Amino acid sequence: MTTVSPVPFDPELGALLAAMSGDTPPMPLSTETLAASRAGLEAMAQPPAVVIGDRPVEAEERMIPGRPGAPDLAVTILRPKERVPGAPGLYNMHGGGLVMGDRHMDTPRLVDMVVEFGFVVVNVEYRLAPENPGTGPAEDCYTGLLWMADHAEELGYDPDRLIVMGGSAGGNLAAAMSLLARDRRGPKLAGQLLLVPMLDDRNESVSSRQYDGLGTWDRAANLFAWKAVLGDGVGGPDVSPYAAPARATDLSGLPPAYIELGSAELFRDESVEYASRIWAAGGEAELHVWNGGFHGFEMYFPDSRLGRDALRTRDTWVRRILGL
Repeated sequence: MTTVSPVPFDPELGALLAAMSGDTPPMPLSTETLAASRAGLEAMAQPPAVVIGDRPVEAEERMIPGRPGAPDLAVTILRPKERVPGAPGLYNMHGGGLVMGDRHMDTPRLVDMVVEFGFVVVNVEYRLAPENPGTGPAEDCYTGLLWMADHAEELGYDPDRLIVMGGSAGGNLAAAMSLLARDRRGPKLAGQLLLVPMLDDRNESVSSRQYDGLGTWDRAANLFAWKAVLGDGVGGPDVSPYAAPARATDLSGLPPAYIELGSAELFRDESVEYASRIWAAGGEAELHVWNGGFHGFEMYFPDSRLGRDALRTRDTWVRRILGL
């Protein structure tokens, strides 16, 4: 295939990324380095109490039942200290390519959303591939979603205002939750926030080839991650849409979607296609492709100009969906 030139990074973001990366190239993701990569990512996460500080947010750690035959699931519950009747609910799944990361890596943006919107958040710890391959992560998350829906009154949120959210692998899982909730007739979802979502195991798009060795998540890492999830079935004809949502043949009847990412990353084309297919099925999707943004730019550099614009625009969608 002809080599394609990558879309350049936004100048401000490119400089910030270079400063963050320094002179040491990132550790390539492989079977041999996975344990070290997991440990490094987990070490970066801070416990909720540190993130919350003196803000009016409370955190609770809880174990909830896993699916039959599987271990219990750890969740972090975040909510305003002062309970508000009819609060919206947010179910979150973390990123990390389905092979690494933990729920606490998302705590900073979740705490911000509790303060901004009054969300009651359940942040789930799903089991990772390759130990939990295929649809295993999605089934773990769906079990947690059912628990949240069943405990709406106890948790103190309005079950008619429940949104699923995730970034990268979490975007994969948020999309899978929307498919599962439709196909299994519940729970009712008010929206799906798909942030830089990892949707397609086939890696055939132009953008999937433009970012090989570039950015915060590149083609080599993505190929490794999908192989860990799907084994020899990766790219084949029998991949479940609950593992790779781009494989869904029917995208009708889904909750309104907000899909956000940058133009300078490998998930660009599969996200644009996913939004287009939702529209083609008569559904609602709002797509934002930020020029020059790399994978996770708004999470790494929320105070950059592009990061501020992306977060502000995301907030307007949340307000519209929730009627705030």
